[in-house]
Amino acid sequence: MKNYLNFETQIKDLEDEIDKLKDPFNQNGITEVDTKKITETQNQIDEKLKKIYSNLDPWQTTMVARHEDRPKSKYFIENLFQDFIPLSGDRFYGEDKSVITGFAKFDNQSILVIGQEKGENLESRIERNFGMMRPEGYRKTIRLMELANKFNIPIVSFIDTPGAYPGVGAEERGQAEAIARSIECCMKIKVPNIAIIIGEGGSGGAIALASSNKVIMLENAIYSVISPEGCATILWRDPKRMLDAAKAMKLSAKDLLDLNVIDEIIPEPLGGAHRNKASMITNIKNSLTKNLQNYDNMSPEEILNERKNRFLKIGRSKGFINNIEELSSVKLKSQNLNMIFQNNRKLISILGISILIFILISFFL
Repeated sequence: MKNYLNFETQIKDLEDEIDKLKDPFNQNGITEVDTKKITETQNQIDEKLKKIYSNLDPWQTTMVARHEDRPKSKYFIENLFQDFIPLSGDRFYGEDKSVITGFAKFDNQSILVIGQEKGENLESRIERNFGMMRPEGYRKTIRLMELANKFNIPIVSFIDTPGAYPGVGAEERGQAEAIARSIECCMKIKVPNIAIIIGEGGSGGAIALASSNKVIMLENAIYSVISPEGCATILWRDPKRMLDAAKAMKLSAKDLLDLNVIDEIIPEPLGGAHRNKASMITNIKNSLTKNLQNYDNMSPEEILNERKNRFLKIGRSKGFINNIEELSSVKLKSQNLNMIFQNNRKLISILGISILIFILISFFL
């Protein structure tokens, strides 16, 4: 059974009509299948899908990113990689089933695969905690990223989470510390690290794995510091203003590419990734092949520096610093100011006390 979003009602009606046309045992008895009418109706569906999906607003994009039928990490791992060997546990507390991890082959190359998994039905979603990782999940990925770094194995992560799990138990076991350590690990390793946002990229739960050399998004995925509903609740105390929030947050792949937050957009089939999963697999495979090949002739230090510079560049073209060289000059000025302060600490202290005495005398007089 297909699931439809609220702006796809016309598509649903047309596809229901096609199902009836394909059924020779309709209400009027046995009839011939009208192939011409089926073709015409299918063309209408394609035209409407093209019109709808080429003009999605940010909230509609959010709904597509959360679509029940959208392919999840488990599907991509099963269909993109060979000889996948799952590995579990953080060696501190336990296993976190909201993230799938293990080593596999991709075009005969060993890869560490990490995938945040939401689940495909109610039972699996509960088991996977709806893709919200706990501290043990992040510590598991840290353990395996360090192992991959030791043996010079590239890392591919599939990001799909509304955010890290905010439960009491997770906080007691050090959720914030685990996320911070995961970001630190991502930034320190010297192997290629590619993150693909396939659905939701929510807050620190996503950035903990997306601090990578390349951040790639599917066309209808989203990537943001908070959900539109959460943002609307905080700013306007009205979660129904999620469209306004989604527009302000610039969470779509197109906006984030323009802001240089991500590096590439992988196109989706007409109507979203869930309508043609095989085509989506092909598109991701082509992107992965191209990006992994770029690192074949790079040294570990070059890979590390590329990642560092990638994050230093974010916002520079649209902020007060235009390039990394200017950032160095800002650091130099900061160091000079610190030196001046250290060399004249006594003078500055005397000046400060004098000003304070002057203010007190003026107040009492």
